[in-house]
Parts: sequence; structure tokens; C-alpha cells
Amino acid sequence: MSPRPISDAATFEVYRNAVTGLADEMAITILRTAHSQIVASSMDFSAALCDASGRVIAQANTCPVHLGSIPEAMSAVLESFGDCVRPGDVYLLNDPDLGGMHLPDIFAIAPVFTSGQELIGYSVTVVNHVDVGGWAAGSMAVQSTSIFAEGVQIPPSRLCDAGTLNETFLALILRNVREPELLRGDLEAQLAACHAGGEGLKELAERHGIDGLAALNEELLDYSETLLRAALAEAPDGAYAFEDFIDDDGMGSPPIPFRVTVTITGDRLHLDFTGSSPQVASALNATESFTRSASYAAIQGALGSDIPANSGFYRPLTFTIPEASILSGRRPSARGARGLVAYRIIDTVLGALAPVFPDRVPAAGDGGPDSVAIGITGQDGTTNVLWDILCGAWGARPDRDGVDGVSPLGANLANVPVEELEQSGHVRIDGYGYLPDTGGPGRWRGGLSTFRDMTVLAPDVSVQIRSDRRTHLPYGLQGGAQGTASSNILNLGTPEELELPAKVVRDLASGDRHRHVTAGGGGHGDPFTRDPDRVLQDVLDGKVTASGASRDYGVVVTPDGTIDTAATQRRRAAGRH
Repeated sequence: MSPRPISDAATFEVYRNAVTGLADEMAITILRTAHSQIVASSMDFSAALCDASGRVIAQANTCPVHLGSIPEAMSAVLESFGDCVRPGDVYLLNDPDLGGMHLPDIFAIAPVFTSGQELIGYSVTVVNHVDVGGWAAGSMAVQSTSIFAEGVQIPPSRLCDAGTLNETFLALILRNVREPELLRGDLEAQLAACHAGGEGLKELAERHGIDGLAALNEELLDYSETLLRAALAEAPDGAYAFEDFIDDDGMGSPPIPFRVTVTITGDRLHLDFTGSSPQVASALNATESFTRSASYAAIQGALGSDIPANSGFYRPLTFTIPEASILSGRRPSARGARGLVAYRIIDTVLGALAPVFPDRVPAAGDGGPDSVAIGITGQDGTTNVLWDILCGAWGARPDRDGVDGVSPLGANLANVPVEELEQSGHVRIDGYGYLPDTGGPGRWRGGLSTFRDMTVLAPDVSVQIRSDRRTHLPYGLQGGAQGTASSNILNLGTPEELELPAKVVRDLASGDRHRHVTAGGGGHGDPFTRDPDRVLQDVLDGKVTASGASRDYGVVVTPDGTIDTAATQRRRAAGRH
């Protein structure tokens, strides 16, 4: 395609940064006003701005796997209300079959009008609410077998009608959740962010004029498309296949395959997921929009973060996604735990792209943030939900080590502070940190596993855990070793010690202690080519043990903390054993 000429490059660049900054302002509004820990601390939310036709023009630096699903949510809202949108309207939806992703992720979409009542765009926010009902606290239990067990379903609906809140509709939603005041507070944060985005977009329209705003939006979409096509054109044409797995569906299934063939032809890229698993019995099923969203995140991560992520970015990309598959679950399949699918899609797509962009693609990380939802029922019947989102490690990168204790690509979440978990009085955190020798060995080391030890203090508690990478470990690249397995252990070091499944819902008693360990990231490059001084520094930092240094890297570290050079040369010459 030939990009439209930019008549004033300075104006375009100022606008590009202004509209992106406005999306970030929406995100900051949510962060500062949200009530729940999963939003205000873990930052499980997103924000974006769309033009009058519903195309994404800017998105905040928030959760990538949310943002790529906005086009389908916008399409659902426009199909229902496109002929009758009015100033002051706000639309909600969460139904995965009608534009949503899974039930806890509630979209709030507000049309934006000029003072002359001309529609110029939409403010969009997505928040993962702490609970939306269903049989398990947190509404994301892997073991759900039907969407009807997962919580309240919201088709595209009008929450605010020309500025008037539909109190009955809101009361119906709140009556069906465990933490109604938290949902109300987080929803109000969404509405505040939509308002901030709308006001900012109106100011941009006043500055550039309605026609000028529309022209700048077209330029912005074309700009992203042009940059992506240029990056693809530099890659060798060909078909590149890869396969990865989720360990199981949480209900005793065999490993769940994810298969993709990425075909690059000139400045176009096609992703064919044929051969991936059919939809499963549990709640791990995703939607087509979510599959595309995860793929967008992987491609942008591999090709460069300097390309603005908007609807123009999506144009050179096409998909083949099997129907009734884990990538496109058919109603009434459960979709609550679909987040794990996104992270495995990202790992699979990046695995396919690794030969194409060997200097950009990292080894596999922890496989996605692990979630531990803790449900507490008081003697008076009140319910509380605590979310422990635990991010582990990045895989090693082609030119540096993996990062420890951070969110993987696709999530952009944060680990929950210990103090926030403890302030409820329902749990105590006894330990939190890294485990040595858990990063996949390589010329560049994978990130370390993170552990959290929690003691239950409340008498009536349920816990719902979503984790993976226990049997299918994070892959290494270019000779790097795999990462290490995740684990869930109940009452570690006692006669009652029990290894829990990776995906489980169970009751806990007061005094029970749970240890959760995330997977360690894969390594990149031959471990025996790692700089011995880097290995020594890892030993001194407690990230690698002395025995691990010898076993995995062929580096002999003396008890006084120095390298035995002669022994290291002999060890490396002898090779690994």
C-alpha cells in the first residue's frame, strides 16, 4: 500500500504522541481510582481510544492481550447501538460470544461527541473485576465446564442512557457478585477514565477540527501499517512452524497442543493454527478475538515496540483459526481461565518467529502469570476475594539474561505487594523471593522462579489456582536449556505435605500453608559459552549455586568465591555430564 502523504510531519508527530498520551491518561485514571487489589495493584486493566467507526487509534501501555480484542467488542456495540448512540451513553459487555473475552473482563465503552453533537470517537476501558459470580471465588476456575457456571453474562447493554445511570441494571449485576462494592468502585474508575479520554479527544478535535482529526487518524493507521509492512518485507519469505503445549485442562486431559505455521510473503504475514487442540472440557477455551490479540502481542514484541499498536497494525496480518477449538471455543463452553491460552499462543508464535528474527526473539518465559484466588466466607455470610497474581520470569534474550520477577509479554501485570495481601487479616505471607538454579542455563540465563509462602488465618477458605509449565517446561533457544517447573505444595516440610495439581480448586483450613512456585525461564545459547565472570556473579548473588555453576555452566567456583580457572578449563573441555 502507498501511505497517504503527510502534509505537516510536525503536526502528525505531535498528534501521535498526544493521542497515545491521552490513552495513558485514561489508564492512570483507572490506576488512581480503582478499589480492588487486582486492578489498583496488579494493574489488570486496559484503555484505548477509537475513531468514529470503531477502529483503534491509540492504546495505553497496559495489558496487550486485552487491547487486541477491542475491535470485536466495538463491532458488537456498534451492531447493537450504532444507529442510536447519544452523548452521555455508556455501554457494557463481557459475553465472550458477543464481543467479550471472559466474564471477569468487563468492557465499558463511551461515545465521544463534539460540542456540536458530532460523533468523533469512543473511549474504551477493560477491567478484570475481582469477581463476577459463578461457583468459584474469582470467577476464573479452570474446572468450570459451562459458561453458565462462571458468573453474570452481560451482552452489549446500555449502562448510561444520555447521562442517566440505569440503576436497575447495575443493581442486577451487583447482586450476582461476591464483592459488589469493589465491582462498583472499579466500574466507576472505568467510567472516570472514559470521561477523561472523551474530554481529551474533544480538545484534540477543537484543536485540529473534525476533518483534521479524521485525517490525522487515517495518517496514524497508515503509519503503523507502513512500519509493519516494512519490517515484514525485510524478513525472508517462507513458512515457519512451531508447537507448544499446555500441560492439561485441569480435569485429567492429556497435554493440549498449540500449533502454528507462520507464513511470510512479501509484506504480509499469515498465522495458521490448524492442528491446535479442539475446545476442552474445562474453562481454558479462548475466543477468536483473544487468539488474534495474543498473536498481535507476540508479533509486535518480535518486530519492534516502536510501531504504534492500532488498527493499522492489524492490516497486514491474516489468520486461520479452527472453529470449536481451544482458540475459538463454542458456546456454552467455559472461558474463565482463557488467560493461560494467550500466553501459550505467544510462546508458540514466538517459537515460530525465532528462526526469522533470531536476534529479537527470547526463549520461553514462565508461561504466564500464575493466579491464586482466595475466597473467604465470614460467619455472617459476607464474602471476600483476595487475588495473588504472581509473575515469574522472562526467558533469556538473544543478547542478555532473562528478567526475574516480572510480568511476561502479553500481560504487563505486577506482583501483588505482601502488605496488601496481609492487610485483610485472612492470610500471612511467610516467604517471598527467588529460587536459585531455576533459570534455564544458557550463554544467557533464563529468569528465576519466584516463590510465595502463604499461611491461611481464616477458618473458612477456598483457593483456586491457575498455573502450568509443570511437565512441558519453558523452551530454550540456540542451545539454551529448558527452564524449570512450577509447583504448588501444601504444608511444606510437615507430615501432611501434599503436592497439589497445577490447576485446582480446594478448601483450606486455618493454619494450612501453601507454597506456590512459578516456572523458570528458558536459556539462550550454549551454557558452556557463558562468560565465567557472569556465572561467578550469579553465584555471589545467590541466583546460581556453586554446584549448579559446575553442573550447568562448567564453571568451578571455590569456597572463597573465586573462579578456579584451571578446573573450569578442564570441566568445560570435558563437556557436560
